[in-house]
Amino acid sequence: MKKIILLLIVAAVVAVFAFDLHSLLTLDSLKSSLGKFREFQAESPFMVAGVFFAAYVLVTAFSIPGAAVMTLAAGALFGLLQGLILVSFASTIGATLAFVGARYLLRDSVQAKFGNRLKAINEGVEKEGAFYLFTLRLVPVFPFFLINLLMGLTSMKAFTFFWVSQLGMFAGTVVYVNAGTELAKIDSLSGILSPGLILSFVLLGIFPLIAKKVTDKIKARKVYAQWNKPAKFDRNMVVIGAGAAGLVSSYIASAVKAKVTLIEAHKMGGDCLNFGCVPSKALIKSAKLAHQMRHAAKYGLHATTPGFSFKVVMARVHSIIKAIEPHDSVERYTGLGVDVIQGYAKIIDPWTVEVKHNSGETSRLTTRSIVIAAGAEPVVPPLPGIETSGYLTSDTLWDEFAKREELPKRLVVLGGGPIGCELSQAFARLGSRVTQVELADRIMVREDPEISAMAMESMRADGVNILTGHKAVRFERRGEQKILVTEHQGSNVEIEFDDIICAVGRKARLKGYGLEDIGVETNRTVVTNEYLETLYPNIFAAGDVAGPYQFTHVAAHQAWYASVNALFGHLKKFKVDYSVIPWATFTDPEVARVGLNEQDAKEQGIAYEVTRYGIDDLDRAIADSDAHGVVKVLTVPGKDKILGVTIAGVHAGDLLAEFVLAMKHGLGLNKILGTIHTYPTLAEANKYAAGEWKRAHAPQKLLVWLGKYHAWRLG
Repeated sequence: MKKIILLLIVAAVVAVFAFDLHSLLTLDSLKSSLGKFREFQAESPFMVAGVFFAAYVLVTAFSIPGAAVMTLAAGALFGLLQGLILVSFASTIGATLAFVGARYLLRDSVQAKFGNRLKAINEGVEKEGAFYLFTLRLVPVFPFFLINLLMGLTSMKAFTFFWVSQLGMFAGTVVYVNAGTELAKIDSLSGILSPGLILSFVLLGIFPLIAKKVTDKIKARKVYAQWNKPAKFDRNMVVIGAGAAGLVSSYIASAVKAKVTLIEAHKMGGDCLNFGCVPSKALIKSAKLAHQMRHAAKYGLHATTPGFSFKVVMARVHSIIKAIEPHDSVERYTGLGVDVIQGYAKIIDPWTVEVKHNSGETSRLTTRSIVIAAGAEPVVPPLPGIETSGYLTSDTLWDEFAKREELPKRLVVLGGGPIGCELSQAFARLGSRVTQVELADRIMVREDPEISAMAMESMRADGVNILTGHKAVRFERRGEQKILVTEHQGSNVEIEFDDIICAVGRKARLKGYGLEDIGVETNRTVVTNEYLETLYPNIFAAGDVAGPYQFTHVAAHQAWYASVNALFGHLKKFKVDYSVIPWATFTDPEVARVGLNEQDAKEQGIAYEVTRYGIDDLDRAIADSDAHGVVKVLTVPGKDKILGVTIAGVHAGDLLAEFVLAMKHGLGLNKILGTIHTYPTLAEANKYAAGEWKRAHAPQKLLVWLGKYHAWRLG
């Protein structure tokens, strides 16, 4: 039955276009036929109104283009009041018929096939369906017929759809019908410049902007209803957390002369400076040098076992943190005009932040806007016995190992993600016996299988015992022995260790900031919209606490949007742009990526072509005895538009920057190929990858004719 109905609908729509009936629903047709319609109307006003009403219902029910012109026609034929009544009810009835039809014919199959793509609409309807639809109706960003069909695929009740559509479309209908009344008054070219017509078209242009402001005001009034807004404010902005997002947010605020307070309870610089990027890269450098000394023969030198003090290595790590600390210090930001407070912040209401100073006193600040940049912390799995295992995390290992004279002898790293892989390889290269335990069937599961296999091969060559498919079950202590019990293929596997690092991921810091007290929604991260606003339009979140990426550079990127929207959002708001996000894992080889890789493209059903260039062919890499790795580029089939790039090899993170720039500014592989790259450099790998694409897309037939042409030229 569904198929028959669907075929009838398709046949009706095809007939409209086949017999050129849609040409009747144009502005030119409206103007030329206005006189005849008025004659019919004079003879049979009720019949004309009835036929018009029925035609409007059919046009909207079958989603035929022309509803806007018919709305103008209603104003021209019936005047503002009668035209408004006819269109208001006809459009709503037709929209509801389209809604019911889509639900009956398509909902089950479409949801089953495209559920992920409809996720945003489903979530919006589930959370606040009526207001969600009202906003879509009031602000005509999406075509109305598309809203009818898409809403039919959701669980919204038909009656709710009807009355919300009636209400939401009313203001827009008034504007269009009024414009139609003005069009009907044009008798000559001079009539085009009539004040009434000009005003009508101005209203058509600015209505979406006005409607957006109105819906924002309605929503804001609703969420702020329970709170008393201060008459005056102490600050323009308060920032909670002095990691990458917090530092950049407060810097931007001070740069535009806003009065801003930055609150940090622990260390300035956040996780990246103190526990993450900086110390790990310092350790990786020492480990890499130790590795090169052991393998000096490949450089024509005598291989040697590096002699070192682990305590001195860790002291170097901390000295590098100290060297970078001034960049993020209280003194620097105070000098920039930021009021820095060391203490714990708690949001009392949308405009009030309470601070428990590290000195012991408590104070309160009122502020127009708040940016939550509280960062993230390591996840510690709730395994039996873990609390007595002496476990470390990426946050605690630096201070703990700084106290040690000796390198950890038997080290277990729990987790096969970027952090776990970097630490496993670094400690193995320094001389620890490292066992890495990963639940999945491979490490670095976000990368393509061939890339994670390349990383795994290199790490195993460095002595890391990688156990994939092993589930951590519990910790045991047998006298002085510490044991991790894992499960693999139905059997228990016991791993003895001296130290263990939990590197199974990081979670947003959500507790202790008063979010739950004021109703700010959290779901692993602080829930925000595309402007990084929370439930309250003056409270924003940025960085790891906001997600969806846990990268320092993304935190800084989000901070710009959060701070600018917080300070100037009442004038203009900017949607955060995640279109081009690069990242890198600093193992050896480094793995860097931007955009899609193959497994992403397959999961999302995106067509692509792959171009590879092997770094083992690159002159500079050969000269440096680093001739291993690959540049892997995904492009639109038949075009040089870049969808994503993965580079595995030495300095991959640096090489990726050219592709990031290209994707950000819409440059294709032909532009990279046409750019001069210094010889001999690793950056030439990017050009050669572009050359591989060009070679694969060479016009073969034209080349055959060119060969014949050159042969002819020989005489």
